[in-house]
Amino acid sequence: MGVGEWFQGFCGNIRIGANERGSFAYRTGRIVGQLNADLRSLASKTSYRFYVGSYGRSTAIPSVSDVDLLYELPAVLYERFDKYQGNGQSALLAHVRTSIQQTYPTSKIGGDGQVVVIAFNDGVTFEVLPAFLNKADGYTFADSNGGGSWRTCQPKQEMAAFSTRNSACNGNLVELARMTRAWRDQNNVPMSGMLIDTLAYQFIGAWQYRDKSYVYYDWMTRDFFEFLAGQNTTQTYWSAPGSGSRVYGSGFQYKARQGELRTREAIDNQQHKYDYTAKQIYRGLYGSAFPS
Repeated sequence: MGVGEWFQGFCGNIRIGANERGSFAYRTGRIVGQLNADLRSLASKTSYRFYVGSYGRSTAIPSVSDVDLLYELPAVLYERFDKYQGNGQSALLAHVRTSIQQTYPTSKIGGDGQVVVIAFNDGVTFEVLPAFLNKADGYTFADSNGGGSWRTCQPKQEMAAFSTRNSACNGNLVELARMTRAWRDQNNVPMSGMLIDTLAYQFIGAWQYRDKSYVYYDWMTRDFFEFLAGQNTTQTYWSAPGSGSRVYGSGFQYKARQGELRTREAIDNQQHKYDYTAKQIYRGLYGSAFPS
């Protein structure tokens, strides 16, 4: 087996399987079915919702613990809760939480001021963002912190930009984002999924081998680590693709430089036919999902 087969096997190992997807879909259907019944008098488990976050961008890996779900609220609820004298945003989130509790009464349901969080016993957490479609083709959502306010986001534009670039790069953007999550998890790198996806998006758009096959993934690993390590250490946020929203992060550059140097060692070992040593280096970077 050559390096292309190694990385092809690795990428196959870090895709979310059918059983997990089935479990996520089942729970989503129950949540959305209850919300549609209570808030719209609609018998549907699929309408007015879509996945966002890493799962929505198809960049999540099997270790994913959070599934982000946007549920589109009926506009009449905005008028109702915007008129509250107190914190209408908190009241709206409580209203949504009460509905979900009809389906999952024994699950721990809380929130962080913007989403309704459902923690399941198997360690998976659903974060439901109740939001209103706005005139800018984005979404307006409640933030109950600081007395309450309305904020906006553009998740569809972000996902569309990411998907377009992924298609233009022969699917390599999604693979790179998943690989980087495996590296993050293996090496305790302080990077959010959105920061990984944002920087992978920026890198691969200019990478000269962006449309090539798995044979180039050792070089992609090396060059992306070099790109990460070269980010300004005083910079605190980057602009998300498609929306320009701020994506915050810091402190990942040192481990990225270590990753770059280790990858250069692996490539040197590959060139000298020391395949076992090279694969052990990659397993140190990416974890046991990388073929031994």
